[in-house]
Amino acid sequence: MISLRSAVFFAALLLAPAAHADQSRFSTGPVIADYGPVADVENAAPIPAHTRFKVVFDVSEGAEPGELNRGIESAARFLNMHARAGVRPSNIRLAIVVRGSATRDLAVHPRPNEDNANAALIADLIARDVEVWVCGQSAAHFDVAETDLLPGVRLALSAMTAHALLQQRGYTLNP
Repeated sequence: MISLRSAVFFAALLLAPAAHADQSRFSTGPVIADYGPVADVENAAPIPAHTRFKVVFDVSEGAEPGELNRGIESAARFLNMHARAGVRPSNIRLAIVVRGSATRDLAVHPRPNEDNANAALIADLIARDVEVWVCGQSAAHFDVAETDLLPGVRLALSAMTAHALLQQRGYTLNP
């Protein structure tokens, strides 16, 4: 049996890297100005200038009330990171498939009397031709009607259906 003292020591070791992470190296842009902070990485393997990406993000974990959904923000990070690395934004096609508890993060009001903290991020992504899909099965489960969704969010029969259709269009799944 592990002692309380040992447990506290190991917990401190696990949390130490996060507490000392240098966030000053991270900034947003150039594609999404207010979201998706990334760090420049010197000496990273170069990405050929002609590279084209078609990537779908699967987002199932909901954000805490009033917080950004990190899974959704990953799409903004992907855009910013690769544009900084020299890939033309017009060569990056992204989609986000939202399911599970993250479904509420696509509603105008995720909870009664609560504005969506993700609304501006999602609007920025959609304005840059990122497809945002919500699982119809999850929407039914969480009682989110199509009329409750943020502008531009598309309703799919299911997340499985959206992923299958996007794969047929050449999208790869970002784990």
